[in-house]
Amino acid sequence: MLILKRQDVEISSIQHPKREQKIPILKYQDQSFRLISVFAQDQAEEAKNFWRELTDNQGKFCILLEEPNRHSVWGRIRLDQIGIKEADLESDLNTTPLAQAGLLLLQTVYIDVEDLLGNRQAKQFQKDMGQVLNEWKFPQVEKPEAIGRLLVQVDPLDLAQIPPWEEHHVITLLQELYRLGKDYFGNATFAEEVEDILQDQPAQERKQFLSWLRQSPLGKQWR
Repeated sequence: MLILKRQDVEISSIQHPKREQKIPILKYQDQSFRLISVFAQDQAEEAKNFWRELTDNQGKFCILLEEPNRHSVWGRIRLDQIGIKEADLESDLNTTPLAQAGLLLLQTVYIDVEDLLGNRQAKQFQKDMGQVLNEWKFPQVEKPEAIGRLLVQVDPLDLAQIPPWEEHHVITLLQELYRLGKDYFGNATFAEEVEDILQDQPAQERKQFLSWLRQSPLGKQWR
């Protein structure tokens, strides 16, 4: 288990061999680590708890990187000289069901905010969520109008419309969505009965997401 500072490591990025995106890579003592999740400056305890869950309970070799304005958790991977090995790619988690479920939960919370709290609060929620997604550099939400489409126009059941989010994007989304939901509703009841919320998701994809969720510290919030 390692807790490091920014000056202890080297961070770069490589092109994903199969997707049009860059992958952040952390180098420490000739070992490579891939970004798993990012936490805001005031979420130090959440970051440590998530890191301990991965290292102590799941036996993964991870780094907790403490920076002045954020905290991030990185998991060890193997790289060759030109990028990620094909063997590693084949074992990578299929993140489409995770992104699909995350988008369904996001849209459901937004609809609840609009229905229960009114249009003004819904607009503020859209603004707050847009800031979160931009801050953590989520793909396909770079433009201001993109968050509006994501909340009301994108069809999560159409695979072609699902954003190319990686596992760390979904983790960050659910963390921030839970935080904002508690702020808006004053409680966490919106995060209960996740399986019922995802009833429109295909059964196999829903099963994969719920299995992933239950193995994650997020399962204590979304249940």
